[in-house]
Amino acid sequence: MLALLLVIVTSGTGLTFGLEFAGGAWNQSPAGQLGYEEPPVTGITLDLEQDLKYTDEWRFFGWIDIDMPLFIPNIYLMATPVEFEGNGSKSVDFKFGDTIINGSAGFFSKLTLNHADIALYYGIPLLEKATLETLNIDIGLNIRIYDIEAQIVGEEASTSTPIDITESVTLPIPQVFLALQFRPLDWLALEAEGRGISISSNKAYSLIGRLRWNVVGPLFFTGGYRYDKIDIDEEDVRIDIDISGPFVEAGFAF
Repeated sequence: MLALLLVIVTSGTGLTFGLEFAGGAWNQSPAGQLGYEEPPVTGITLDLEQDLKYTDEWRFFGWIDIDMPLFIPNIYLMATPVEFEGNGSKSVDFKFGDTIINGSAGFFSKLTLNHADIALYYGIPLLEKATLETLNIDIGLNIRIYDIEAQIVGEEASTSTPIDITESVTLPIPQVFLALQFRPLDWLALEAEGRGISISSNKAYSLIGRLRWNVVGPLFFTGGYRYDKIDIDEEDVRIDIDISGPFVEAGFAF
């Protein structure tokens, strides 16, 4: 529907639009630590692999890239679901929110780090023409919106009372956006993308590398690797997490 709308607008105004969209699956491998404590803070965090027993998960994601005409910035949208869960334990009791959890009794946990990216960017003028359509570099700004939710199901340490606690926070994070495409052949391209920022003790960045194969007509396939880092300490939430792994995509370019 969006592609048809762009065609209608283009034919009626003489302006040139470009449209690419794709969907794929990312093998998300987690590492790092998580903590949520209301004051007073104990400083005890939960290790995603050792304490929470999180393992690799395949998750679907999708993106759309709109090449705008004239001096209007191009638009790049991406949605990335991220979720891990597991049955874990810890050798000591720990605080989650304002509740002390019995770590040795075992507990269930689920962590959601869904996020959406909205980038506005421009290509470096005349670079493609100067390199005979083989090299393109894009620079812009990105807003990453994190929807973070953490759940613990276990028992309170002093009374052994069953508890089910869920805490959530939404964090919009501005980032620098940079992308590069090297296309030695019409049907083959190497692509890289970076989004990132570091402010005070908070860091959030994402690195993507992919090999793209233009199959036939508008259809293309890609395969690559993605690494995400989020290190934040906001609203009593302490997260220092790496997520990385290979991915595959299929999409269309018009």
